[in-house]
Amino acid sequence: MQDPSADTEWNDILRKKGILPSKGNSEDLEEEAEEEQPVLQQSIVKTYEDMTLEELEDNEDEFNEEDERAIEMYRQQRLAEWKATQLKNKFGEVLEISGKDYVQEVTKAGEGLWVILHLYKQGIPLCALINQHFTGLARKFPDVKFIKAISTTCIPNYPDKNLPTVFVYLEGDIKAQFIGSLVFGGMNLTQDELEWKLSESGAIKTDLEENPKKPIKDVLLSTVRCSVPIKKDSDSEDD
Repeated sequence: MQDPSADTEWNDILRKKGILPSKGNSEDLEEEAEEEQPVLQQSIVKTYEDMTLEELEDNEDEFNEEDERAIEMYRQQRLAEWKATQLKNKFGEVLEISGKDYVQEVTKAGEGLWVILHLYKQGIPLCALINQHFTGLARKFPDVKFIKAISTTCIPNYPDKNLPTVFVYLEGDIKAQFIGSLVFGGMNLTQDELEWKLSESGAIKTDLEENPKKPIKDVLLSTVRCSVPIKKDSDSEDD
């Protein structure tokens, strides 16, 4: 087969007919192909920032020495971020404990770790409601340790009148406490209201922009305003 790039009379005819590219175009294509090769290699190297740790290991042979140093630094950074994420998201559910677990799970929970403990007793509806809200909040804030315990297993002879009770700890120290049904507002307590209450202690960072529970004073004031009759102008004229 004749070389299409050869400078022959027949190839010149084919070039004029447009069957073969011009000689200049052919050389340009070859140069472009040579230029694209390092660009392609460079683009492969640049994608390491989008790779997972596993993908970085699988593609190690494609990187040069300089890239490998940068990738190793990047790998260590990704590994540190992954470990930090694992530590933050290591809970996500409510842990049931008894008195013998208290020291390990609360006092020695860990540096910088918030622990929220609910003391409850079966058969008390508000305790059951708070346990239900705890399940939702534990999923929403997996970096916070949510714990529940039957009251008398942690504190012998703890009075039922103090239930439900919620203690908020940081590194073993009590930062807030909520004792009795009145503090929680009774069975109308919503998960958002409990979230806001716990956020005020600093234990969780809520995304709620304002307290979902309207202050009682405002509710009473609006009720009084609505109940006061409006005096008509005619009445004032008769007086």
